[in-house]
Amino acid sequence: SKGLDAELYYVRDNVVNHYALSFTLPVPSETNSLHFTWHSKTKVDYQLDFFMENPVAMNQPRSNISSQGEVPLFRVDLFCSGKVDGEAVLTMQLNLTIHANNYTVLNFKRRKMCYKKFLLCFVLIMCCLFSSVDGVTTPTTSTQVFYISVSVCCIVIFLVAIILAILHLHSMKRVEMEDSVSDSGSSQGLSQPSTQTTQYLRADTPNNAAPVTSYPSLRIEKNDLRSVTLMEAKAKVKDIAISRERVTLRDVLHEGTFGRIFHGVLLDEKDPSKEKQVFVKTVKDHASEVQVTMMLTESCKLRGLHHRNLLPISHVCTEDGEKPMVLLPFMAWGNLKLFLRQCKLAEANNPQAISQQDLVYMAIQIACGMSYLSRREVIHKDLAARNCVIDDNMQVKITDNALARDLFPMDYHCLGDNENRPVRWMALESLLNNDFSSASDVWAFGVTLWELMTLGQTPYVDIDPFEMSAYLKDGYRIAQPINCPDELFAVMACCWALDPEERPKFQQLVQCLTEFHAALGAYV
Repeated sequence: SKGLDAELYYVRDNVVNHYALSFTLPVPSETNSLHFTWHSKTKVDYQLDFFMENPVAMNQPRSNISSQGEVPLFRVDLFCSGKVDGEAVLTMQLNLTIHANNYTVLNFKRRKMCYKKFLLCFVLIMCCLFSSVDGVTTPTTSTQVFYISVSVCCIVIFLVAIILAILHLHSMKRVEMEDSVSDSGSSQGLSQPSTQTTQYLRADTPNNAAPVTSYPSLRIEKNDLRSVTLMEAKAKVKDIAISRERVTLRDVLHEGTFGRIFHGVLLDEKDPSKEKQVFVKTVKDHASEVQVTMMLTESCKLRGLHHRNLLPISHVCTEDGEKPMVLLPFMAWGNLKLFLRQCKLAEANNPQAISQQDLVYMAIQIACGMSYLSRREVIHKDLAARNCVIDDNMQVKITDNALARDLFPMDYHCLGDNENRPVRWMALESLLNNDFSSASDVWAFGVTLWELMTLGQTPYVDIDPFEMSAYLKDGYRIAQPINCPDELFAVMACCWALDPEERPKFQQLVQCLTEFHAALGAYV
């Protein structure tokens, strides 16, 4: 909502970044100048033009350079007119000529919310009139009147500024509620499309949540998993352990080499007549102690976090002599990747089974959950459709990656370091240096968005996992899915920038996707 904090490159090494140019970036209402930097070893002639869609809201932009000449460093001033409340959309066109046969046109798009200043202007005018009249009628006290009137003006202006600041902070809090979380299972739909584009889905919306409990020692880093013993893993989940007698296993939903996921029923501790449906993750009899330990430790990745788009574990069964079981709240349509593939199979018979708007809505929910994790400084490291679940009202929740390697073996590869990793979902810095951050999660989100738009296809399926880092380093990316709008693919492409600092933040992705979702709804 505040624009990009990082530097954004539009042309680099004589290559135009068309993905970046396709975005209409927001300009905060308090920002009045945009700074552009150009470094070129050769002479480049330019011609600069501005095109406004709402000239009433914002004055004609001014640059600190002439409309044509040789490209320097320059600034563009964007001052609101103060006449109306509205969004001003600007296209800045830069025509570049290196020589007669090399002519390039760059269109920079910006949008800025402008607000009326009639109250402030009215106060200033009234103060000036008050000073003038008193100065004529009572010349002996003109100095006193002048100072009084100026003081009144300053007080009123200060009050108006305070009111505007409060309104601005209130609107920002709707977007950024860093400490507000939700553990409710009810679905939170998108807000209805509004005439103002600043209305968008919030990443962290309170939903009568219980107080957040932090379990920092339970989120075990990947590199520490192998050093944890089974006894230590059981001790860490002792406080949520329940009796196995309360759990009844029903259908097998998913099965791997050593792991299984069941649809189960959990009896209420105080009233056995009440029951709750759950997912039950467990292992087969031949599973090794290392595999059992990893299931328990990886299941704790999201424990203690409460958000409507997260699904942390609720209970475990770790009684001696029995294989451990991990319980999670049940979601009717199950694993998101399997659900998407079922939709693809059903597409021929029912093309309207799932719409593009539904898929974007799923992406927004995943971005909301990841935005919350980012604010809590939790790195997922394995975001993908296989690690999300969905219920029958299209609510999507992010889960941990416990048993994912066993249940989806084709999505993980060992690159010679004796560790199966989701190579096709990983950012370049993660592949090369094992460097994980919120920015690498953004990269994985871009691939997850691609999974949504392809209904569960495998990314980079034709690329050898050992060649992935070289492939990405050379600038290659997965192709635009069929029937995927250019605007949506541009969002994916921004997530795959080589420099982590150039990737968007999750909150920016929430805003962008929500506005795109609203635009899709306008055409339905």
